[in-house]
Amino acid sequence: MNSNRHIDPEDLALFALQFLTPEQNRQVREHLATCSLCREELAQIQGDLAVLASTAELHSPPALGRDRLLQQVAREPRQRSASTAARAGDTRDLPALAPQRLTEASRQGSTPAFGAVPSPDDSDRSTKPHGITRVLPWTGWAVAAGLAVMVAGNVRERESLRGEVESVNHQIALVTAQSNDARRLMDTINDPSAQRVTLTLSKQAPVPQGKATYVPAKGALVFVANNMEPLEPAKVYELWIIPAGGSAPIAVGTFHPDAAGNASLIMPKLPQGVAAKAFGITVENEGGSQTPTMPIIMAGAAGA
Repeated sequence: MNSNRHIDPEDLALFALQFLTPEQNRQVREHLATCSLCREELAQIQGDLAVLASTAELHSPPALGRDRLLQQVAREPRQRSASTAARAGDTRDLPALAPQRLTEASRQGSTPAFGAVPSPDDSDRSTKPHGITRVLPWTGWAVAAGLAVMVAGNVRERESLRGEVESVNHQIALVTAQSNDARRLMDTINDPSAQRVTLTLSKQAPVPQGKATYVPAKGALVFVANNMEPLEPAKVYELWIIPAGGSAPIAVGTFHPDAAGNASLIMPKLPQGVAAKAFGITVENEGGSQTPTMPIIMAGAAGA
């Protein structure tokens, strides 16, 4: 490639959109490495493309229209190559990009944008339209295709970000709700005005019990019973002292509870000096018994 030739802005636009072949891309890159004017032109074109992309509304293009657009773009380089091959001159040392425009430019007496020797007034390039405003109509299809792909990608990215944001917001709401529930729980437990109630089985029958107060040295005893179950006719309860020395049980006396289950034995006649190991109650026939009739239905150890 001769350093005194330049690349047409249309081909620079295609290069910026990555619509050239790998070989054409290589040739353009090699030329840009040595040509500051073409680098400046490429920068202006890239700026125009960035402005168009940033001002386009983010609407996803219809699938059918997008496919037809991309198919049209795919056909353009092949049509261009066929016409170029028939009309190209001696351009063997140039990138095979736009020989048709070189020929048309020479017929019009203007300086070719790609493949011509620059005249001393090449500085007026800055006063000519550049970038997208100079491309041919078919190049507009290429620009539109590039923008369509960019817009579609932006739409997908925006929808993906929206989904992620909604998921994060949902997780935050759950954590906030759990934190509020935990705070209310602790406030309730620690509230000094809270009423604390213990519940038990309702309508539970009272437990029968007997309490004996015994003084062995004096043979004195007071016995009080509560919640005793009613007995069959001709039956009585009898209280027994189980001596600590292992001798036979001593009958203290019989008692019959009233309708409320209450009964008592107050100071019955007992021998003195008999230490008690335990007390027991049995059910006996009316008048009592000299020996306990098993089973012993209630018992309690002395001193317990």
